[in-house]
Amino acid sequence: MEVSVRQGAVQLTARQAFVLRKVVQGYVEAGQPVGSKWLAEQEDVPWGSSTIRAELARLEEIGLLQHPHTSAGRVPTDSGYRFYADQLLEEALPPKRFRLELTRREVDEAMRVTTEQLSQVTNMLALVSAPPIATTTIRHVEVLLLQPQLVMVVVITSTGGVTKRVISYDGPVDPGLVDWAGEYLNERLRGMGLGRRMLHSRLDDPELTEREREFVGTLSPAILQLEDTAEDTLYVGGAGRLLSEDRMQELTQINELLLMLERRVALLSLLRSALDEQSVYVRIGSENKAPELRSLSLVGANYGLPHRNLGAVGVIGPVRMDYATAIQAVRGAALELSRFVEDFYADE
Repeated sequence: MEVSVRQGAVQLTARQAFVLRKVVQGYVEAGQPVGSKWLAEQEDVPWGSSTIRAELARLEEIGLLQHPHTSAGRVPTDSGYRFYADQLLEEALPPKRFRLELTRREVDEAMRVTTEQLSQVTNMLALVSAPPIATTTIRHVEVLLLQPQLVMVVVITSTGGVTKRVISYDGPVDPGLVDWAGEYLNERLRGMGLGRRMLHSRLDDPELTEREREFVGTLSPAILQLEDTAEDTLYVGGAGRLLSEDRMQELTQINELLLMLERRVALLSLLRSALDEQSVYVRIGSENKAPELRSLSLVGANYGLPHRNLGAVGVIGPVRMDYATAIQAVRGAALELSRFVEDFYADE
């Protein structure tokens, strides 16, 4: 009895699964339909052309392969790519190695470096979403006396964001009051989310003296308006690689994709919607809800802390992509970002 291979609702014999894999790999590598003669000539294929032709016909019958032309070989359908990608996901391919040699406060740069490395490794469009606003907290507040009548408030968030505001006063400001305000704000606000109502309640302490309360009141806009100025961030790299000349014919919806790149909120939403995924996820061609991505595939993975996902990394490319490399690359990038942010968030 021949061993069978099941992926979702599709069940194939081991031979059919092997032939499908060879067709996908051959088509991804050469960009040409794969025929039975070519398959029979491969060293690791033990069957003759007639046997392979029968299996190709069966794979086409169940919708995993198709004929682009009457006399041509076969190419995978979206369902064929899905079966192949699911097999790769089950094989737990080892992640590619990424390394971020940055200091703990360079979160923004870590996102940028990861995006560029991911694009270089896969030769595709790379995406990295920063932790969403909902997970952002205040990490540190500095109150600095720049001049006798000028005070600057610096707020550093858990995502590495830095905001600065300079406040001017009619007369000289007591340096001791400035030092006290820095300690007070850190004590009251460290680890707090950016919600205006919650921050306002923390700033309003009935035990403050009138002088302290008035001074904190002048500083509070720099804190309370953080929610208004913060925004979810998406890092995008490698558009030129995705849109290279040799791929133009594969990207049938190139104009729509370019518009989507301009409206990054759509791409950000795409990554955000997958934050609940537990492992690497793959969306192939017609599986994408966004019309702009129907001729493309997305391979992504989440990064974050053991108890919560903070963001996602992904690559977008033609449906005829090297899924093995893409899966290994996003897995490696996600693991490295998780290592990086875990230390950053450790004391929260």
